[in-house]
Amino acid sequence: MSNLAPSLTRDASSRRLDPEPLQEANNQAPMQNRAPCASVVVIGGGIIGLAVAYKLRQAHPGFAVTVLEKEPGVGRHQSGHNSGVLHAGLYYTPGSAKARLAISGIKQMRAFCEEHAVPHEICGKLVVAADQAEIPALRELLKRGEANGLSGLRWLSLSEMRDIEPNVGGVAGVHVPEEGIVDYARVCAALAAEVTRLGGSVVTDARVHALRAVDGGWVVQTRAREFRSDILINCAGLHSDRVAILAGERPRLAIIPFRGEYYTLRPDRQYLVRNLIYPVPDPTFPFLGVHFTRHVSGGVEAGPNAVLAFAREGYRKSTVRFTELARSLAFPGLWRFLAKHPATAWGEVQRSFSRRLFARALARLVPEIVPSDLSPGGAGVRAQAMLPTGELVNDFVFLSRPTALHVLNAPSPGATACLAIADEIVRTLAPQFAA
Repeated sequence: MSNLAPSLTRDASSRRLDPEPLQEANNQAPMQNRAPCASVVVIGGGIIGLAVAYKLRQAHPGFAVTVLEKEPGVGRHQSGHNSGVLHAGLYYTPGSAKARLAISGIKQMRAFCEEHAVPHEICGKLVVAADQAEIPALRELLKRGEANGLSGLRWLSLSEMRDIEPNVGGVAGVHVPEEGIVDYARVCAALAAEVTRLGGSVVTDARVHALRAVDGGWVVQTRAREFRSDILINCAGLHSDRVAILAGERPRLAIIPFRGEYYTLRPDRQYLVRNLIYPVPDPTFPFLGVHFTRHVSGGVEAGPNAVLAFAREGYRKSTVRFTELARSLAFPGLWRFLAKHPATAWGEVQRSFSRRLFARALARLVPEIVPSDLSPGGAGVRAQAMLPTGELVNDFVFLSRPTALHVLNAPSPGATACLAIADEIVRTLAPQFAA
């Protein structure tokens, strides 16, 4: 299962970075103690940007904190287009930033949801080995979960799995009782309200189109107006690498957008799934595979697959932005990635156009599923950081500068871990706030 968490490399010699937290190497001096800053601008009103602003206002109530969001409302992209799962830390390499922050993050997220009446439920999850060939990888997952400190993990036979999910198939499974479901759009709304209540600002319709370093701080130009700040925090998600470039960076990685498409189960067939049913991830492919998720608001979703999107916000197959597509195709890492995973990548594309093939993949988990059970659902676009080698960066990546911090990669469990990620960012910036 080592392929599940590729490490970010520092340079052509492939020296590994410290895993907690991952940071890109840089040629500038690290953040030094300086006078307390008066203002912070956070670019991106997704769940991580809002969490960062919330934690900053709590830790440093004297500072002005402004969130800039290009859409008319917060949480309009990755934060509002995902499965709505609370991840407890099963999949992640022990000692990685993902593992550490997921475990802290889910506890904080549960407490936040309880305090702010955000719908959520700790319902548990089954990870299912569909055949004997998947047993070794499932055992490795169990070891990872135990090493990461998850409680109540159980190895189950088929008959034991059916006590939890009566319609499940496969040969064995692992029950993860600490996993759950949540309405992340409501989390974003609650975080935005808290930022405002604590004295911060959330400005929408404020697309950033230029950044300029001035007098030890930043001028941030948006279509709304111009903002000045002492510290810049880039939480732009799908556009994080582009924002970093606006700030004068030249990150080695690039954001390659992968669309994840969903179906929903017909109402009369939703009884087939009680909570969460996941496959054992393919160790040769860095995505989790199609799975079943009950939503906290009702209904059961099936998916997602993972196909190259032709735009960074390409939620439909027909959405093409040629400049963005050209950038993806010009990145050598994409071609190396496809060369490493040709059969699996082609299978994902086929499922994108075939309900029958999508249902066949789902039937490995729940054998009764047939194509007519599936109705077209929504889609999300994952901001996946990729290296020129074709390796997907599967841990969190922060790039820190004297007056800026860039969140260059925050894949799943980024939403679950957002409050813990925000704590990490506030700690990283602490020298900036010292007297």
